[in-house]
Amino acid sequence: MSFMDKIKGMLKGHENTADKGIDRGGDYLDQRTGNKYRSQVDTGQDKLRDEYGNPQDRPPQT
Repeated sequence: MSFMDKIKGMLKGHENTADKGIDRGGDYLDQRTGNKYRSQVDTGQDKLRDEYGNPQDRPPQT
């Protein structure tokens, strides 16, 4: 089992918490870089959210 599979297993069922962490991390990077790389950070957040959190396009599961 790879490291990434282990992370996915730990985050399963905690997608909302992962989303909060992804948002906080992106906000921190934007702050530290003075929003210079905002579009790249947003792209990275979207990719992380697709992999570990709730993707923006998918409606929340009930």
